[in-house]
Amino acid sequence: MGNILLVYATMSGNTEAMADLIEKGLLEAEASVDRFEAMDIDAELLNDYEHIIIGTYTWGDGDLPDELMDIAEDMENLEFTGKTFALFGSGDTSYEFFCGAVDELEKTITSRGGRVVLPSVKIEMNPEGSEEEELKEFGRQFAALCRQPAE
Repeated sequence: MGNILLVYATMSGNTEAMADLIEKGLLEAEASVDRFEAMDIDAELLNDYEHIIIGTYTWGDGDLPDELMDIAEDMENLEFTGKTFALFGSGDTSYEFFCGAVDELEKTITSRGGRVVLPSVKIEMNPEGSEEEELKEFGRQFAALCRQPAE
């Protein structure tokens, strides 16, 4: 299976809390995880992984946050054929496009040949209660899908 890359952008800590829970689920499923904040890497790192999870918060009216802008722009020049992805994000339903940044990333990934293998998890603000288990299960499911032979 190889290591899974877990990358996230956070400002208030909500997306980081989501990443913590997803990582916990991945580790429970005995997956190997390399975890980075988005501002600490560049998009070229994505070339080194077959399985990638990306998390982001949404800025303003559905926009990617600054921490992911450079990566997202550079992703448009990368090839993702054969790579599996999952996406997650935190947002605020008071805005017109709830977790719109997650949707933008998905468009970029699929346009470059990547396969998003799970429905994206979108959480209002900070994960609480049953959402915590949902995020751990998201990690476990992604790990299980990564073990399956490529289609």
